[in-house]
Amino acid sequence: MILASRSPQRRAILEQLGIAFEVRPADVEELTQGDPKAVALENARRKSGGQPGVLGVDTLVALDGAIFGKPVDAAAAHATLRMLSGRTHEVVSGLLYGDDGVTVVTEVTFRELPDELLDWYVATGEWRERAGGYAIQGRGAALVRGIRGDYSNVVGLPVAALLDLLGVSALLSPGAR
Repeated sequence: MILASRSPQRRAILEQLGIAFEVRPADVEELTQGDPKAVALENARRKSGGQPGVLGVDTLVALDGAIFGKPVDAAAAHATLRMLSGRTHEVVSGLLYGDDGVTVVTEVTFRELPDELLDWYVATGEWRERAGGYAIQGRGAALVRGIRGDYSNVVGLPVAALLDLLGVSALLSPGAR
């Protein structure tokens, strides 16, 4: 399988599962506006090119229908996290493998984020290259009150949906580690 992504989280999840893959990041223009599920799936399609054996994945954060991608700088990360403070947002992933695609939505509720907590988190730099400006598997866990749905989706690759697309044989193939 070819993973059309630079994400170290996605690589780590595939390695943890023992699925054989190689990384070939796709440089494509991603959509940033529209219905979050449609945008995530279309971005996954653009990354995979619809080619057999290529997995395209896109994960985004949505609040009240607005999409929050990766913040461009610390000020944007601070502003994004301030908007998510005390609210429930959706983490939406689109996966496309060959012609088969699926979207997964997980609800994430943030605690109220006082300025001290926001300043501390933004100073960690962990927000870089993260949809919504946080990493739940890292220090960003301190921002989260709870989740409803697939935790691995929030990390960046929903395992159950992945196995639905690939089939569990991906875990049993001779190339699996």
